[in-house]
Amino acid sequence: MSNGTSDADLFDSHDDRDDEGEAGSVEEHKSVIMHLLSQVRLGMDLTKVVLPTFILERRSLLEMYADFFAHPDLFVSISDQKDARDRMVQVVKWYLSAFHAGRKGSELVSEGPVPWVSKNSVTFVAEQVSHHPPTFYAECFNKKIQFNAHIWTKSKFLGMSIGVHNIGQGCVSCLEHDEHYILTFPNVPWVELGGECNINCSKTGYSANIVFHTKPFYGGKKHRITAEIFSPNDKKSFCSIEGEWNGVMYAKYSTGENVVFIDTKKLPIIKKKVRKLEDQNEYESRCLWKDVTFNLKIRDIDAATEAKHRLEERQRAEARERKEKEIQWETRLFHEDGECWVYDEPLLKRLGAAKH
Repeated sequence: MSNGTSDADLFDSHDDRDDEGEAGSVEEHKSVIMHLLSQVRLGMDLTKVVLPTFILERRSLLEMYADFFAHPDLFVSISDQKDARDRMVQVVKWYLSAFHAGRKGSELVSEGPVPWVSKNSVTFVAEQVSHHPPTFYAECFNKKIQFNAHIWTKSKFLGMSIGVHNIGQGCVSCLEHDEHYILTFPNVPWVELGGECNINCSKTGYSANIVFHTKPFYGGKKHRITAEIFSPNDKKSFCSIEGEWNGVMYAKYSTGENVVFIDTKKLPIIKKKVRKLEDQNEYESRCLWKDVTFNLKIRDIDAATEAKHRLEERQRAEARERKEKEIQWETRLFHEDGECWVYDEPLLKRLGAAKH
């Protein structure tokens, strides 16, 4: 850093909110879970059901979306590939590496932004523009690549499981090649990923179909994926991928070559660098949720529940006040564009302005 300023001066040191850890075992909270299950019916929309606090992670949902860039080297290397075919393969590789690093947190309508930077100079921001959807954006200036996405979930009780439908899309933009890869997200039949997703680049015509397979009721394996990558106008894929999205995936090319496509167990997870708490405003995620996070960490579920309740009640009061005064909620970093939410100052816009 310049002027004698180090990372330690600007960013929080790593803490264990990124690591695995439960606020309590299911057995400890069996009565709460049984009470929760008694309230739901088959096919019921779970949007209005308030989950007990111990289920939550020690991170907000917004911060969890940074897990898409737990392996930023795979993301930034998309733009390093020499031709469109290799860039599509690299997009698929980055996409498939992005699902093994997190679980669901909670969110508030006014929350955000979440500023984040990795050692690969990938920066990330996210904002809860409304209850639906959370939005997030990432870029690497040096590699001239950016990613914009919005996702909201719709949950249903399915009798033996909970189905969570991820609605929305993302767009990887390789600016030096003027290529835009539109992608969708898998659904989550608790606690697996499931459903068919697509990645398409309209300029080059390359595409990929990805299927997250859920475990059959009898036999079979969890966490399976299969994928096919297609050249423009071809009905037969040039690359087939299969394996486990949280383990090893293998690729077979039309040339007969067989390779390990991704081994998530061997991929290093790059830790986030987040601004210090004292440098965040009151609505930024770590500042907003700090009391909930702390009490979950020390396993004081009652205190965590009370802190969460205070936040939600404050949000409801602020929403009522805005409604009474006919004040429209204003987002800070994103704006609506048709059915999508777009970052206000993306790299593409800033580079265009610099040319004039």
